[in-house]
Amino acid sequence: MTFTPPRMDATESRAWLALIATCELLPAALDAELQADAGMTHFEFQLLGRLNLASRHTLQMKELAVATNSSLPRLSKAIKRLEHRGWVSRTPHPEDRRATNATLTQDGRRAMILATPGHLETVRAGVLEKLSPAQMEQLADALEPIVAGLDPKDHFRLTRAEDAG
Repeated sequence: MTFTPPRMDATESRAWLALIATCELLPAALDAELQADAGMTHFEFQLLGRLNLASRHTLQMKELAVATNSSLPRLSKAIKRLEHRGWVSRTPHPEDRRATNATLTQDGRRAMILATPGHLETVRAGVLEKLSPAQMEQLADALEPIVAGLDPKDHFRLTRAEDAG
């Protein structure tokens, strides 16, 4: 008996390849803009944003790692860079001596706020303006169940973002 590998039909292949290309190309475009305009990576921008939304602008490092889908070593290196810029401070967790908190500083909040207009311009020009309002709804409708399956504990907080919008 000959083995026949499973194949995608033309529509599945088109959708999958477009998603993969977007996942590869978009982060590089976001990084390039943020590096040029604000001297930070998209990952660093995400870290500042997560800390900005947190109570008292503070999260345990392990919580921040989960919320940004990051490994602790990657997160630690990024937080160290942000700390050197004065954008984040690290302190021992008051109740767990083994844990460390990361806190967004006023300078960090300012850097994030100043980076936001250029970042939004890139997001709009690169993605949102390419879509009609109906296509944006369809895109959200298509991606939300995928994210829910990949992130069942809602670490990315899409339900909160959805409720706010």
